[in-house]
Amino acid sequence: MTGTPTERPERTARVYAPDFLTELFRNPLDPGYADAAERRREAPPASWRQWSARSVSLVVLLVLGFLFAVAYRQTVAEAPGRTQAREGLVQQIKQRESETDDLSERADALRAEVARLRAAALGGSEAARLRNLEAGTGLGRVRGDGVVVRLADAPPDEDAVPDADVGPSKVIYTDLQGVANDLWAAGAEAIAINGQRLTATSTIRQAGQAILVDFRPVTGPYEVSAIGPEEMRERYERGRSASTMRKVAEDTGLSFGIRDAEDLTLPAAPEPRLRYAQPPASPSPTPSGRSVSPGASGSGTSPTPSGGSR
Repeated sequence: MTGTPTERPERTARVYAPDFLTELFRNPLDPGYADAAERRREAPPASWRQWSARSVSLVVLLVLGFLFAVAYRQTVAEAPGRTQAREGLVQQIKQRESETDDLSERADALRAEVARLRAAALGGSEAARLRNLEAGTGLGRVRGDGVVVRLADAPPDEDAVPDADVGPSKVIYTDLQGVANDLWAAGAEAIAINGQRLTATSTIRQAGQAILVDFRPVTGPYEVSAIGPEEMRERYERGRSASTMRKVAEDTGLSFGIRDAEDLTLPAAPEPRLRYAQPPASPSPTPSGRSVSPGASGSGTSPTPSGGSR
């Protein structure tokens, strides 16, 4: 067989491109980080300025640590003094409360003695009339059947988020005001809040976190006791205060309940300090320059006290 031999085709090498995981295990460090490390090794040593900056930072850290240590030692040293001062104030408060309770008991005993002497001096009919007036005005102790409205703060819940539309989950002074006013409207003849008798001049206010009834603090749970007719409870439950407190109790977990009570005893309220209008000590000048005496007629004010109280 003649002819020139045929040339074999050249073999081309097959290139296998590595997959991503293989390349990751072979070269775990990014090339950029490797270049930066190489440049750092080739860089000249740190200059004296860099060493100075590091020294200043170290000195500042040491000074701050020293100041914190001194402040801590002073705080620890003053702690016993503050504790003693606090304990002293607590003891004074307890002592004043004990003295106030003793004076209140003594005042009640003196008031009862005055009532006995007055009844003996007035006689039967006048003494009975006076007792009825005292019971109606709150200055006399009364007994009878009625209802007790009990309100208490909701159990503390740290995870609960307060709702501005619902209000706080604790009893506030306006709650007690609403209960007392609706009980009066339902026919109550006598009302007391935690043993504090209400009168025509009584006030229910709030000072900080405390509720004051006639400027005396009361704490929860709060019991509003009322003496009145048999239908008083039914009338009160139809009122606005009862429906509002039921809604608040449902939304916030606040405790609200009404129960009948037999043979309630409500204490007498302390005698109020009434202040009366008084005529001026010296005559007041008129626009015309003439002075008008307190008892003169005309445009001057009347000297007679109004008899009203503030």
